[in-house]
Amino acid sequence: MSLAQFDASRPIESRAALILEAWDRQRSVQSFTEQDRSFSLDDAYRIADEVRQLREARGERVVGRKIGFTNTTIWAEYNVAAPIWGYVYDTSLHWLSEALTPIALSAFVEPRIEPEIVFRFARAPVPGMDERELLACVEWAALGFEIVQSHFRGWRFHAPDTVAAFGLHGALFVGEPITVTPGTEDEWFAALRRFEIQLRRHGTVVETGHARNVLHNGPLAALRHLVEGLAMDPESPAIATGEVVTTGTLTNAYSIGAGEQWHTMVAGLPLADIQISF
Repeated sequence: MSLAQFDASRPIESRAALILEAWDRQRSVQSFTEQDRSFSLDDAYRIADEVRQLREARGERVVGRKIGFTNTTIWAEYNVAAPIWGYVYDTSLHWLSEALTPIALSAFVEPRIEPEIVFRFARAPVPGMDERELLACVEWAALGFEIVQSHFRGWRFHAPDTVAAFGLHGALFVGEPITVTPGTEDEWFAALRRFEIQLRRHGTVVETGHARNVLHNGPLAALRHLVEGLAMDPESPAIATGEVVTTGTLTNAYSIGAGEQWHTMVAGLPLADIQISF
């Protein structure tokens, strides 16, 4: 049975239905930029909004955002030149404390793993805030693994394709939240700019990531980029109180296979390390 067909008279709705069906059926599709050279980031974000409405109509709920391609060291590899963002849903957000059994990879298409810093907002941020002011809006921070996936074979795409395809988001697994308590903001601010993290598979270091990999200045720089970007797009809702935001990978994204165990070792940041198996 084929996937939904493209309707040139309703390009946004048609592509939204196609990519959502590809998600539901764990299928690959031809990239939109291959189909249409004029396909743009503006088109892609309109598709993302249409997909959001479709998912909400069937009972899913937006609980946050993911920021993608904040790691400037991998831009050339993925043919991008700036971050993107996508939605995180209640059906794609999970707590590692509840993930007691191996995660089934059959739910994803060409999955890869990324270690990231995750924040939850106690107060809604507003445009114009600097990084210290954004940190004052944060309730807690945690380490997380985002499972990213590509519905375009071989991870071949351009930036607009990734936005339309859920920001490449597959699932977000969040570790123990650590509260950013009043009076500790200075320590957090400094640590979030200088920490290091090892990504390990079966105990062997795959890569050591650095805070500076994220937009040269750490995860708070990614938050600021998102807040300012959303303010420039009146059709995209601003971040609300209670939303979770994951700020992009600190290393490259690595393919994962059944039977593998991955974990982190973080230095310079008061967060609990995380582990996941597949």
